[in-house]
Amino acid sequence: MNLIDVIILVAFLAHALSAGFRAKDQASENLEEYFLAGRSLKGWQAGLSMAATQFAADTPLLVTGLIATAGIFSLWRMWIYAVAFLLMGFVLAPSWRRSMVITDAELTEIRYGRKPAAVLRGIKAMYAGTLLNCIGLAIVLLAATRIAEPFLIWNQWLPDWLFLPVETLVKAMGTPLTISKDIDQIWTKSTNNFISILVIALTSTLYSTTGGLRSVVATDVVQFAIGLAGSLVYAFFIIATIGGLPELFTALSGQMQNGGPGGITIDQLLAFSPSQAKDMGLILLTVIGIQWLTQMNSDGSGYLAQRTMACRSDKDAKLASIVFVFAQLLLRGLTWLPIALGLLVLFPPDPTLSADMIRAERETTFVRGIVELLPPGARGLMMVGMLAALASTIDTHLNWGSSYWTNDIYKRFIAGSILKREPSARSLVWVARGSNIVILSIAIFVMTKLSSIQDAWKQSLLFGAGIGIVLVLRWLWWRINVWAEIACMVVSILMVPVLLVTMPDSQGSVEGLRILILVGISLVVAILVSYLAPSESMDRLVEFYKRVKPPGFWAPVAIKAGLDPDEPRRRLLRAGTATAVASFSFFCLLAGIGSWICNSPSPVWLPDRTLWIVGLIALSIALLPVWWRLAFTSEEPESSSPVHSPEAPYRSSSEQPEDC
Repeated sequence: MNLIDVIILVAFLAHALSAGFRAKDQASENLEEYFLAGRSLKGWQAGLSMAATQFAADTPLLVTGLIATAGIFSLWRMWIYAVAFLLMGFVLAPSWRRSMVITDAELTEIRYGRKPAAVLRGIKAMYAGTLLNCIGLAIVLLAATRIAEPFLIWNQWLPDWLFLPVETLVKAMGTPLTISKDIDQIWTKSTNNFISILVIALTSTLYSTTGGLRSVVATDVVQFAIGLAGSLVYAFFIIATIGGLPELFTALSGQMQNGGPGGITIDQLLAFSPSQAKDMGLILLTVIGIQWLTQMNSDGSGYLAQRTMACRSDKDAKLASIVFVFAQLLLRGLTWLPIALGLLVLFPPDPTLSADMIRAERETTFVRGIVELLPPGARGLMMVGMLAALASTIDTHLNWGSSYWTNDIYKRFIAGSILKREPSARSLVWVARGSNIVILSIAIFVMTKLSSIQDAWKQSLLFGAGIGIVLVLRWLWWRINVWAEIACMVVSILMVPVLLVTMPDSQGSVEGLRILILVGISLVVAILVSYLAPSESMDRLVEFYKRVKPPGFWAPVAIKAGLDPDEPRRRLLRAGTATAVASFSFFCLLAGIGSWICNSPSPVWLPDRTLWIVGLIALSIALLPVWWRLAFTSEEPESSSPVHSPEAPYRSSSEQPEDC
């Protein structure tokens, strides 16, 4: 690294740490201040924070591998999540905010009955806060080794008396943390990567544990700006090196004259529509179409709900989802496309490699391009942008995961049920800070068991596929009971290893079928259990309905509460329509601009490429006032954040949760 690169890196670290210490006093007051920033976030802040978290340093590596082996259309498996993000903002955000909970696990004791709900709360806290959270964090940490390796060469900077003991420890772990094939350098590079992970993770931990969500969001906004600026600079230098966009596509056409990786053609590589995409069958199209619903946070559960509940008003929560989708889908998504395509030209793939090796090799070219193509200053900006994206994801996973450990495990069960005492607000904050260290340690251990970023991403998708539908249904349908949620979680945990063993996916051809099987089984189980298991008490459902005012099919409960039984269905229809129209509008804009930038072919059924591009962009703009009016004209009153003490019980004295 040059001096200017070091200056950029140090300036970023100084800002991140100062943000944590500035928010320290407020974050130390109680859990609501620590985990929800006092419910004071503006919509654009929450939206950019969510986008920064999903910017994730591993994502551009994943995108680079996907485009090279399956074409641009394969990215719809990521882009389709915009539907869930808008559903969260338009349909569910007001209900999330009215629930006044700290975590989605806490919601279970409001939505369901006593002892079973308490059991589910504990299960969800461990399942989401530990298993899924640590897998996700491990994937991000694995990406850190790919990014940091060319830049952070600790063996040249540290004295032997400090470096060699760490190398001994890494060797004792027995798992190389590098994809280098140089036998003589494997453990040196693994040690460099291990030290890099510790430095980056501990820096993120320091400011996130000190300042809570306020510091996380404050750094997220800056981190997203740095990451986007770095990506734009990177794209500019790649295109300039090739000679321009026309030269890029001319070179790609010549390079793929006889087929690219896996036999992909130039049209299949660049296609945005399924009719031109590679190996696009009905099963895979179905998986893409429902994947937004078959994920562990389909209703916003997790850090997305956390940002939503941290907003200062319903309007801000809706704006957050719009900003999130715009930043992630358009700004970030479109910027990475020319980068991935340009790297195919500048660093052609090795046709002798297997499909898995090609994916892993293409993932590394993203970082290789930063090292070899960018001049000092630009290299430092891009490196800091990648590290900023990494830090943003780490701080969110730590803050979000520790919220389960503190609010749902320690406060609810250890202090409340076992120790029989009410912990002080400040002691809970210290428990939260300590939880960050434990979660980080678990994630580092899990990281040593992961090989490919893409493989790990697919496995995490499969874990979440079995529980996504029931998470949405619990808001929309009064019959969903606690046993339906528990059953879906059990099915997911039991079926994933069975599917992985009995349906190996060495060629990437059965992954979609595995997801459909798991989703189908989980949906059937959820419906059967909802009808066969005892229903939740009507008193509990009425209390939940009055407090949260969920949309959808709640007529019997609304009648019992003395309220209009048709009103929740009307709200669902309006908000659901806004979600569908907005999603379609964003997707049209993405496909239109993306097809123009990437010289993508039009669908088989519309040969006129110009008409295709202009039509998509025009349709997107025309739909904007339609979904905006639907989203921001509501029958329900604004549920602005009331004053709430997180240490005060949220139930009446007669509704305190029972011990388990």
